[in-house]
Amino acid sequence: MILPIIAYGDTVLRKVGDDIDKEYPKLKELVANMWETMYNASGVGLAAPQIGLPIRLFLVDTSPFADDEDLTEEEQKQLEGFKQVFINAYIEEETGEEWAFNEGCLSIPDVREDVSRKDTIKMTYFDENFKKQEQTFDGLLARVIQHEYDHIEGVLFTDKLSSLKKRLIKGRLANISKGKINVDYRMRFPNRKKGR
Repeated sequence: MILPIIAYGDTVLRKVGDDIDKEYPKLKELVANMWETMYNASGVGLAAPQIGLPIRLFLVDTSPFADDEDLTEEEQKQLEGFKQVFINAYIEEETGEEWAFNEGCLSIPDVREDVSRKDTIKMTYFDENFKKQEQTFDGLLARVIQHEYDHIEGVLFTDKLSSLKKRLIKGRLANISKGKINVDYRMRFPNRKKGR
């Protein structure tokens, strides 16, 4: 089932997610709905807060990035088959050089900005079968994971912008929260006036 994506301005996007256990109600159904919602919106990642649930759950499928001709063959291979559910994820360490990449977000449509992040992350998480994992990710894959991880920490990519950039996009963000934007996927807007 395709779920509405929560728009910028909703308080759920600012909550630090709670850990869940394998008894979480209808977890498999929730994960399936999140995949369907993400693909319907042409996303490469989706976090539970973006569908209104303040829990530590997100998923990533970087396959669409694998076609990027600017990437090395090794990078394309790394992204091509990567599809993963992250439950109760925690970044243990961030290392490497910071580098900028143009990011966007399904909750903040039509806003894209360069964000600097460290190159390599080491994290622990549970997969969809509740098997504990400890892995290191780098490059573009690490960046997508960091973006989704921020969601379960109550952080948005716009928080990482300079104060000048924030001022420049302030009006666009206000319009998104009011629903004054055209998107081709279902959204829920926190400040939309009734009857619109």
